[in-house]
Amino acid sequence: MDFGYTILYVSDVLRAVEFYEAAFDLQRRFVHEAGQYAEMATGATTLSFAANELAESGLPQGFRRNSPAEPPAGIEIAFTTTDVPAAFARAVGAGAVAVAEPVTKPWGQTVAYVRDLDGVLVEICTPM
Repeated sequence: MDFGYTILYVSDVLRAVEFYEAAFDLQRRFVHEAGQYAEMATGATTLSFAANELAESGLPQGFRRNSPAEPPAGIEIAFTTTDVPAAFARAVGAGAVAVAEPVTKPWGQTVAYVRDLDGVLVEICTPM
């Protein structure tokens, strides 16, 4: 089995796409004409966005929406870069909320955290 997708449920798919382009220098690969689903070009595993309403239609038992007003869910997505301070500044400049400034961990990796417009936790780090 291969890991194919990470799908973030968001309040506005096009806004999320535009934010991830500006904040993390990603490129959109696909945006459905209905605006309910989109994919970013991220390599072998796809980062996707789906509208909260799409999640509700497929998850009849309900789900917890992401919200910047609430603590982040117990999951994060991570992007690697060789220049964490610059990537962190770019993300914050694009509207991400700073959670943890870049710091070098005891094992040598530099790590920072932001939250996106829907409150999803995003790690920005050097490769291991």
